Amino acid sequence: MDATKVIIDTVDRLRQRRTAPLVLELDLTEGLTEGPPADPLGAILSIRKSRLADVLSGLRRAGKDPRVKALIVKIGTHPLGLAMVQELRQAVTRFRDSGKLTVAFAETFGEFGAGTVPYYLATVFERVYLQPSGDLGLTGVSLEQRFLRGALGKAGVEYQLGQRHEYKTAANTFTQDHMTEAHRESMGRITESVTEQVVAGIAEGRGIEPAKVRELIDQGPFIGAEAVEAGLVDRMAYRDEVYEEVKRAAGQDALLLYVSRYAKGPIASKIPHPGGQTVALVHGTGQIRLGRSGRSPLGGSGAMGSDTVCAALRAARRDDHVKAVVFRVDSPGGSYVASDAIWREVVLTRKAGKPIIVSMGDVAASGGYMVSMAADAIVAQPGTLTGSIGVFAGKAVIGGLLDKLGVVSETVGEGANAGMFSSTNAFSEAQWARVNAWLDRVYDDFVSKVAEGRGLPRERAHELAKGRVWTGADAYAGGLVDELGGLEDALALAREKAGLPADAPVRAYPKLNPLERLRPVDSSEDKTAALARLRLEAWGPLAHLAAELGLPSYGPLMLPGSWTIR
Repeated sequence: MDATKVIIDTVDRLRQRRTAPLVLELDLTEGLTEGPPADPLGAILSIRKSRLADVLSGLRRAGKDPRVKALIVKIGTHPLGLAMVQELRQAVTRFRDSGKLTVAFAETFGEFGAGTVPYYLATVFERVYLQPSGDLGLTGVSLEQRFLRGALGKAGVEYQLGQRHEYKTAANTFTQDHMTEAHRESMGRITESVTEQVVAGIAEGRGIEPAKVRELIDQGPFIGAEAVEAGLVDRMAYRDEVYEEVKRAAGQDALLLYVSRYAKGPIASKIPHPGGQTVALVHGTGQIRLGRSGRSPLGGSGAMGSDTVCAALRAARRDDHVKAVVFRVDSPGGSYVASDAIWREVVLTRKAGKPIIVSMGDVAASGGYMVSMAADAIVAQPGTLTGSIGVFAGKAVIGGLLDKLGVVSETVGEGANAGMFSSTNAFSEAQWARVNAWLDRVYDDFVSKVAEGRGLPRERAHELAKGRVWTGADAYAGGLVDELGGLEDALALAREKAGLPADAPVRAYPKLNPLERLRPVDSSEDKTAALARLRLEAWGPLAHLAAELGLPSYGPLMLPGSWTIR
């Protein structure tokens, strides 16, 4: 009898899991990852994080699924970039338009800290709940730039840097002690553009006039009760109260299921039919460097290796099943030569007759723009930071520091410029002329390729370049971006250009089974050549701090510091 009861109960539970109403959950406490793990360590480190692509596809499917009744999102303190937030807002809007309940819950929007962007995400939901002890750090948008010239000068370090042109402000970090007029103009417009986007989103979501939203921003931050009184939050409630309310609306027998788990099942529906036509999704994330992509075991951020990304694009181009490619770019730039190599593969993919669409993430600037500009179309969010079409180069001269430390340096060499790149001595006049010739050549090449790829007169491309960073909204207005939207929009555009049905499957490319990962690579055109690797990184866990200080440049096509709007 007991065995029979266990079997019956098990069958009932399985039946319930197949038929009961669903309430989808999305926990943003640990943030989201852009793409599939590039290496085994990345897989381990991101095991508890949801992938953005899974969340977007899951919400798209859930909007049409009658079993799904509601969505609850916990907005945590882990910072999300502005463009990723706009991706989520767009997906939630489409889900909400299907008539389903959407609820945002936060323990706090900034615990005595800034919370403008997380709150901006929350306002796209039908209801916004805040834990009674929480606060709303609605304080506006700011960008801060640090200048190291004074500190470095005291240490006896001098930077010799050239830039093309006045808006390529990475060099200013080391050569100035204040913002130049062009620097302030550029950063001022970025904050203005982002504020316009945030204000419009909050106004629409909360039913408040934009002018009133700006007034409220100037009054923030808010204690929780003040936020409710101002109409910025619907109610103060603890997690159990929020979930109980949603379950009552969905049905008491409703089951909770994470969006990422929902997106991955049933497994059979996610596997492309053998021989079926697919869209390849290639990810390029992190600073651009020569060699293979990889992640540091010391905890630093990943890098976009030209060998890895080029191999992935080549393999997709040669795969008869792949009819279009979406290249997801989230990078502040890096090596000019590595960026140029990836640019070439994008050009060849387009020439091969396979549509290639670039989807920009939070940042796709400098080298990140170079690898994007030859695509059939570029899709970016209004809050994406892009452009920065320019170059800088030079070196730190530490002779003064060595003198202070009592370090004597002597050099033996053959050739007038053999020690040109030594950090002990400054460039000679002749050497500085060679640096400037190189800067002119790189800038001219960059701008010429922008003009060609974007169909712009060269003079117009130069006006949009000069090293200036644009928001996606302003880049769209200037012709550097074709459409405003997210990854799902880029995938839809790729299907359309390739003549594929709207539900044609997408495959993260290259997708390798365990045996393929272990076998030796046959050639540089083998798809296993696109595997990433572990790499040592000098800064390790301090990589973000080092980037804030402008210390690791990784190459001449690089944004200074951290450029994610949070």
